[in-house]
Amino acid sequence: AGNVSCITPECPPGSCPSTSPADCCSCQPGCLHDGVTRAEGDVFSPSDGNCTVCVFRGHTYAHGARFSLDGDDCTTCICRGGEVECSFAPCPMLDCPQHQQHLGPGQCCFTCRDPPGCFVDDNGVEFPIGQIWSPGDPCELCICQADGSVSCKRTDCVETCPYPIRIPGQCCPDCSAGCTYMGRIFYNNETFPSVLDPCLSCICLVR
Repeated sequence: AGNVSCITPECPPGSCPSTSPADCCSCQPGCLHDGVTRAEGDVFSPSDGNCTVCVFRGHTYAHGARFSLDGDDCTTCICRGGEVECSFAPCPMLDCPQHQQHLGPGQCCFTCRDPPGCFVDDNGVEFPIGQIWSPGDPCELCICQADGSVSCKRTDCVETCPYPIRIPGQCCPDCSAGCTYMGRIFYNNETFPSVLDPCLSCICLVR
């Protein structure tokens, strides 16, 4: 009877982690890591725990790398020891009331919108904060305050004269204008006798 002797074929040198059962010298897809064969697509942690990269959503990041999520600039992520840590971007403190805080399109943090003005009639006329105007009476002035309210105040005319001159658009009359006649000053609309002819009556008219 004969003897059966088996030998292992010699394969070309290479880094093949695992051979195929059908062909002893063909490689199966996979990875050899620390003497352990891993199948293609396997996710594992190294035994020493010293992972220097992060694989996140199909992207590879080095240890310490910072990045933002796709389409989300408000979230910041960092790769730490193979782990991905994400957090929202910090927002500054606002010094405006809550009803004036606004989050615009594409913004991560609220911002202060411009303060509203003052609406003074049903036609929607709006005055900005700090605006001063007269509502039709030249002796009354109004101001738009920071809280959106309107504060009005009337002007008292102190100077008086017997024949005041009313100037359109001006609150107080003008008492400084008058007429000079023969060395004397007469107010507007003031009548007086003529020095040359006592029978003549004169009047001061300021135009």
